[in-house]
Amino acid sequence: MTRARVFTFLLLLAAAANAANAKPRPIPVKVVVVAMFEQGADTGDAPGELQYWVERDHLDTIYPLTAGYHPVRMNGAGEMAVLTGQGTAHAASTIMAVGLDPRFDFSHAYWIVAGIAGGCPDRVSLGSALWARWIVDADLGYEIDAREIPPDWSTGYLPLRKAQPFEQPADPQPGQMYALNAPLAQWAFNLTRETPLEDSDQLKEIRSGFDGAASQRPPSVGMGDEISSSTYWHGKLMDAWAAEWMRYFTGGKGEFATTAMEDTGTLQSLQFLANAGRVDLKRVLVLRAVSNFDRQPRGLTAPQSLARQRIGKYAAYLPSLEAAYRVGHVVVNELLSNWPKYEATIPGTANATTNGP
Repeated sequence: MTRARVFTFLLLLAAAANAANAKPRPIPVKVVVVAMFEQGADTGDAPGELQYWVERDHLDTIYPLTAGYHPVRMNGAGEMAVLTGQGTAHAASTIMAVGLDPRFDFSHAYWIVAGIAGGCPDRVSLGSALWARWIVDADLGYEIDAREIPPDWSTGYLPLRKAQPFEQPADPQPGQMYALNAPLAQWAFNLTRETPLEDSDQLKEIRSGFDGAASQRPPSVGMGDEISSSTYWHGKLMDAWAAEWMRYFTGGKGEFATTAMEDTGTLQSLQFLANAGRVDLKRVLVLRAVSNFDRQPRGLTAPQSLARQRIGKYAAYLPSLEAAYRVGHVVVNELLSNWPKYEATIPGTANATTNGP
């Protein structure tokens, strides 16, 4: 063998070795749907928040996620679904595990939280779906037992480092308040506002027992802001507290409409991942569909009403799952169908910005 041939042979060997040792390129993810709970299997049984997405969008490729709550699922179009588990701790840790996974490239991905929620009957009706602009945490705070609060206090729940309820000035702690990309949320609402949501005689009968300006309306798509808390609270007095809590931390800009458990955990991890250059926080949407009202109907006490609040037993459980998928899928389909445009430019405005806490 001549020297030239030997040299060529060695080059080929080196190239083959480099190819064998090369790391596979990360999978580009276009849209991440974030669900929080599932009742059983991902398919084929009583649905939770994940199942409709898996079955209808054919998310058949499964990637184990040993550092998170549940495997992630994808289809060939670049759509991923993540199941976080319930509560802020599960959500934060699972989103961080997914976001740091070297198998995936989230640099241009849109994140859409799509789940069910309690709703304030003053602002929203059962089975409706709302896009949020503000998410405010309700776990960070001081609390005094209601039997010991001063008579002039409206609540025994205080902001951290304050001496009385809603003491001014408001001082949200890191991770307590998130202003989402409002132009993107408005774009999502405009795109989905005419999405038909089914009403039924059962829903009409259930909501007839409630007071509230929006309680008697049929299901619809709207915009409304969320109180996020791992404590499942209930009752008309807590509803009044939540509305004031939202106004307090957003300077009157947010309007309380829904209450859910996980979203400040999800957003905290997404913010940290954005700091690390892994995700774009301007591409985050939160959609919550109303499975139940957050307070009691006429004729029941708060404890009696709370006893009826169980996953799978909510008054509008299946309609809210359907609404979360139906409305969320309109946005997912638009993003995937026109990906070259949306990969480069965030809808709503080319220069959309997101404010941190």
